[in-house]
Amino acid sequence: MATDSGTTMKILGIILAVLGIGLAIWGYQLSDSIGSQVTQAVTGSDTDKVMTLYITGAVSLVVGLYLLVKN
Repeated sequence: MATDSGTTMKILGIILAVLGIGLAIWGYQLSDSIGSQVTQAVTGSDTDKVMTLYITGAVSLVVGLYLLVKN
């Protein structure tokens, strides 16, 4: 029974890590869009959506890696 829980956590960790990488890549691609480049030129910072994707991706990746390494 205990190994089943460990396996579930490892699978969840892999899913979260892959999701985190995907969100970070999506944020990077979105930062190259025309609208985002105009916002960067005017304000000097990334759009809120890009920053949200970066932060969510990083948190998901860290939690996923923690779950993988934990067991």
